[in-house]
Amino acid sequence: MNKVSSLIGLAVVFGGLILGATMEGAPVFAVLNPSAMMIVLGGTLGVTIMGTSFDRIKAIPKLYMKAFSAETLELRPRVAELVGFAEKARRDGLLALDDELSGVEDDFMRRGLQLVVDGTDPDMVAEVLDSEVESMGRRHSAAAQPFEKAGGFAPTMGIIGTVFGLVHVLENLDSPETLGPAISAAFIATLLGVGIANVVFLPTANRLKQLSSAEKEFRMLTVEGILGIQSGDNPRVLSDKLLTFVPPAEREAATEKADAPAAAAAGAEPDAALAA
Repeated sequence: MNKVSSLIGLAVVFGGLILGATMEGAPVFAVLNPSAMMIVLGGTLGVTIMGTSFDRIKAIPKLYMKAFSAETLELRPRVAELVGFAEKARRDGLLALDDELSGVEDDFMRRGLQLVVDGTDPDMVAEVLDSEVESMGRRHSAAAQPFEKAGGFAPTMGIIGTVFGLVHVLENLDSPETLGPAISAAFIATLLGVGIANVVFLPTANRLKQLSSAEKEFRMLTVEGILGIQSGDNPRVLSDKLLTFVPPAEREAATEKADAPAAAAAGAEPDAALAA
C-alpha cells in the first residue's frame, strides 16, 4: 500500500505540473537546461556532502527505494502473535517459548523473547529493548538528513543560477532581441531548484520520517508485549493493553484474532478435565 500511495502521489504531482505548464503554453522540457541543471544539481550535491557525509550520500539510492517500497507494518497480526506467546507462557511456562524462537522472523522480537527465556531481569529487558528503539530512531533521523539538507539548499542554488543568468543578460543589453530568451533561461534555475526541493527531496525526507515513526510505534508495541509476557499478564489483559496501539477502527478485527488462541485453549480445558 505504501508503494501504491507513493506512485499515486508522484503521478499526481507530475501530472499537475505538466498539465498546468501546458495550459499556460510554457514548454515543459525547458527545465532540462544543461547549465541550470549543472548549477542546481551539482551545487546541491556538493553542499549536501559538506553538510552531512559522503557515506550518507552513497546510501541515498537505497533510501529512495525504502521510501517508495517499504512494507506496511501490521499492528493487528503482531498483537495476535504476542497474545499467542502469552497464552503459551502462561500454560507451559516461559521456558516453553524457547522452542518458538526459531520461528520468529522479527529479529527485534526474537531478541527480546530470548532475554525473557534466559531469565534476564525485567528492568534490564526493558532497558535493552528501549535502547534498541532509541538507536533505531537516531539512525533513521541521520538517514533522512541528506534529503532535508538538499531540500533546503536546492532553492538557494536555483537563485544562484538565476543570478548568474541575469548577469549574462545584463552583459548583452546591446542585443534586445536576445533578452527575452535569456531572461527566461535564467529563471529556469530557480524553477528547477524550487521544484526538485519540493517534489523530490522534502517529500522523501517526510516519507522516511513517517516510516520511522511507524516502525518506532511497532517496536514499542512489541516491547510492551514482551514485558507483559515476562510479568505473566493475563492474555486478555495483555491484549487490551496492546490494542491501545491499534487505531480504533482496526481494534475489532484485532480483538477477534487475539481472542482466538484463548477461545481454543478454553475449549480444550473441559475435555482434558473430563479425560482425567
